[in-house]
Order: sequence, then C-alpha cells, then structure tokens
Amino acid sequence: MNQIETAQHFRSLHHNGRPLLLPNAWDVASARLVAEAGATAVATTSAGVSWSHGVPDGEQLGRDRALDLVARVVHAVDVPVTADVEGGYAEDPAGVAETIRGVLAAGAVGVNLEDAQHGSSLPLRAVGAQAERIAAARATADSEGVPLFVNARVDTYLVGVGDPALRLEETLARAGAYVAAGADGVFVPGVTDPELVSALVAGIDAPVNVLAGPGAPTTAELARLGVARISLGSSIAEAAYAVVRRSAKELLATGSYTALAGTLGYADVNTLLRPRS
Repeated sequence: MNQIETAQHFRSLHHNGRPLLLPNAWDVASARLVAEAGATAVATTSAGVSWSHGVPDGEQLGRDRALDLVARVVHAVDVPVTADVEGGYAEDPAGVAETIRGVLAAGAVGVNLEDAQHGSSLPLRAVGAQAERIAAARATADSEGVPLFVNARVDTYLVGVGDPALRLEETLARAGAYVAAGADGVFVPGVTDPELVSALVAGIDAPVNVLAGPGAPTTAELARLGVARISLGSSIAEAAYAVVRRSAKELLATGSYTALAGTLGYADVNTLLRPRS
C-alpha cells in the first residue's frame, strides 16, 4: 500500500466498541516486537522515545530526533505507524505544520497532539490556541493529500486541571473544539473509571482513545463502553526499565540473576533486527 492507502486503512481500524489496540513502542526493536505480536498498527510513545535518547519527556527531545525515530520505525514495520509528537515541537501553528510535514515525510499516517503546555505556569494551552494548532495539522495533511489521523489529546485529567466537579465539562468542551478544528479522534489519558469513560464516549463526536494499564478495565470491558482505541503509553518502556533496575540491584546485592528469567534471547533479538528484504 502507498501512504494514502495506509492512512485510509489506519482510519478504518477505529470503531466504537471494537477498539484498536496499541502497545506503544519507542525504538525499532520494540516496534518490531509489537508488530510481530500481531498488532494492526504501531504507535510511538514520546516518553519512551525521549528516555531512550537520554532526555526527559515533555517537549525536551526536539523535532529532528523525534522524526528520525518515526522514520526508522516506519521503515522497520509493515503496519501503519502513528507518531506521538507531544505538542508538535513548536511554539505556533506554523511550527506545528512544519512538524506535520516531517511526520508525513517520515511515512507515518497518524499523530497525537496534546494540549499540555510544558515549561509554562499554565498546565494546558488555551482551547482556542490548541484548536488553531490542530487546524494547522489538519490543513497541512490535507494539502499533502494524506488523510492523516489526528488524535487530539486532552490532558485535563492527566494533569488534574481545575475543579474536579467541572473537569468532565471542560474535557468535553475541549474535545468538541478540537474535533471542530479537524481532529479525527480524542485521547483522554488519566480516565479509566467506567462511568467517566461512558460519559466521554457519549459526549464526544469522534473515536475515543483510553490509556490503559494495571488496574484499568480489560479491553473487552472498555469495548463494551464504546471505546475505539486503547493504548498503553509509556508503560511498556517503564516495564523494560524496571527489569534493568531489578536485575542490576539483584546482581549487586545477592550475586544472582533471577530477574533475567524469561527474557528474550540474544539470537531472538538479533534475528528480529535483520534488515528486511
């Protein structure tokens, strides 16, 4: 498939009640493992990508390094790739448009754009300002002729903005503005309570993405609530780093190696990364 066909296929994977499952990757090896496991698409996690480059998450990585990783992941797998580009690695809509052109040049067919505002006294961008950034992303993709899936991330719950009693109302207002600006889906991390998830699905006129992990409802339960997309975010990368910590501490403290039981073998990983024909 060419990029347009791949983008159309990626769009078709979003169904309320039959969610797209995305175990997020942060490098070529993790992307290939995700695809090998049977995932129908690969999503990157900005946190995992940032950590693997030696910087914290939160717009610290920069556009060039982020897009280089996206291009390498796209080249490494045969399924659609959607890229977490944080807030767009730009101060204004024109800069977001430049980032989107880079995403398309890298071969990805989807993006996450978040409204969190790092390094500011205000945790979230103003609704109108974020809507302009989403509109710039939409217009750029449309001008390139690629039906890029723009997943608008609303961070009201993730960062705990405002009065909890009004948070749902604020989230739905932001989601509505972002969809009107051209977003194709809405991602609300920090919400797994079934009642809240149901309210989001009912109140948002677009596919809803939930961030799952330990303690969250199963994918089957989230499907019954009408969720269209379920991702794991940075949690797989976190689990990988946890193995590093446990195995290092065990070796240094006891001289044993049980934390390494069940890991992939050298030959498995080496074979995984052989160039494709």
